[in-house]
Amino acid sequence: MRRSIFWLASALALASSSALQSQTPALDSLITLKMTDANVMGLAAAVIVDKKVVWMKGFGYADWQRTRPFMPSTVMNVASIAKPFVGVAMMRAVAAGKLSLDSDVNQYLPFRVVNPYRPAERITLRHLATHSSSITDRWEVYRQTYRFGGDPTEPLGEFLAAYFTPGGKYYAKDNFLEARPGELREYSNIGAALAGYIVERAVGAPVNVYTKRNIFTPLGMTHSGWFMREVDMMNHSTLFVSQNGQTVPILHYGGTTYPDGGLRTSVEDLSKFFIAMLNDGAFGGVRILDAPSAAEMRRFQFTDGNRPTNFPAEDGNSGLFWRTKFNGLRRGHGGNDPGVEVEMLTDESRRVGVIYFSNTSLSGTDRKATGDIFNALWKYGETQRKNP
Repeated sequence: MRRSIFWLASALALASSSALQSQTPALDSLITLKMTDANVMGLAAAVIVDKKVVWMKGFGYADWQRTRPFMPSTVMNVASIAKPFVGVAMMRAVAAGKLSLDSDVNQYLPFRVVNPYRPAERITLRHLATHSSSITDRWEVYRQTYRFGGDPTEPLGEFLAAYFTPGGKYYAKDNFLEARPGELREYSNIGAALAGYIVERAVGAPVNVYTKRNIFTPLGMTHSGWFMREVDMMNHSTLFVSQNGQTVPILHYGGTTYPDGGLRTSVEDLSKFFIAMLNDGAFGGVRILDAPSAAEMRRFQFTDGNRPTNFPAEDGNSGLFWRTKFNGLRRGHGGNDPGVEVEMLTDESRRVGVIYFSNTSLSGTDRKATGDIFNALWKYGETQRKNP
């Protein structure tokens, strides 16, 4: 019975959103103009007010031939928006007593992770989830984790063991900062992948399997997966790079460190997850995370007593795989990768939220278009909140 109510509520929410789409000509015109100016091929977005979708629409195209419109149901890579999904899985394991945020990660691993510059200092999941672990992404290694043309072939655990074990194929002291864990904030995709691997070992299932069972399926995220083999590639957008006035398609790709950015989903699907996070872990009668765990994910982890020295308060703060952007004014997560620009952000009150997908990565002054479109969507949400 609960499942039926959930699906009815979802259908009514989407129907209401569709009805509102035709009432925003000024917003639609601005988005279309900015897309044209910056050579953006396809875009979709959703505006959420008081934990309900009030607007959702797609623009442009999902393929080079311009035969498939980019829709809210179109699937694409979402880069680092994958990290909050790892965060939910991690917090579920913590709530179940399978993990501790502040224990040495080595108690959960078949290999050891030790900063050679600070061998007596432990690295914790809280460090990994706030990007203050002292682990760094050595580019000459990390760039090899992208596999264009197919899903990754190197197992996650094997890569991580080779990266962190002295004598391993990818090991070097430069895989770490000289600072102690907690001293500096340096965004680390490999650190996030390590957290995902620790979750896998704790829950006894790969991240892709566990999140499908405990997040995608309960929320009705039917267009979501981590690997190409898990989604309908006929509904998957081609990705593009825009430069020098040209929009160039690129091959589909996957990544060995997939928990850090390998998620593929749609605006429709992601809106369900985002509302659940805004609503203390629940959406449509389904709970993916208990309220205290959701609050801990969102809670600012850095205080005057433990703030990384290179991350002043005016730059923002960090939750657990949940971060601030726009000088601390927006909270959630975003992501950038080849052919990908995405945002999933709310404000302190969680009253307004915006999800933004673009299948075209921009550079230089063209990137201003992304900010202009996001700001227009945000203003629309604020207007709807004040004048429902």
